Amino acid sequence: MKSAQQGFTLIELLIVVAIIGILATFAIPAYSDYVAKAKVGAAIAEISPGKTGYEVMVNEGNAASISPAGIGLQTSTPNCTTIATTQAATGDGTISCVIKDNIAAAGSVVWSRSTAGVWTCKYTGADKYASKGCPKGTL
Repeated sequence: MKSAQQGFTLIELLIVVAIIGILATFAIPAYSDYVAKAKVGAAIAEISPGKTGYEVMVNEGNAASISPAGIGLQTSTPNCTTIATTQAATGDGTISCVIKDNIAAAGSVVWSRSTAGVWTCKYTGADKYASKGCPKGTL
């Protein structure tokens, strides 16, 4: 009589565990980087609509009274702990977001408006999480 194999041998199980461990050493850091970059992108997306409200305020001559609520933004969102604005009577100013809930992507996203009406974006965190539309820079 032949007996059928019942289950896996210890060596087979160890090989599977080793393969999973090797895959995890590459997958976890890659996933963490992906999540951090997505957090920066989400923060940019949350404050970008404020540019339109800012332009409306400047065109109506209300540049001195611009606030996050005044340009249609909340002061806190799922991706930003604080959204703040600065402005001058000439129309230049900033809309900024301090990124929350991600240590890797810690930093802020800042849209700056020149007196000529040109908007530029800067990200103050790590280089690898910056996007093409909002590169790493100093403020």
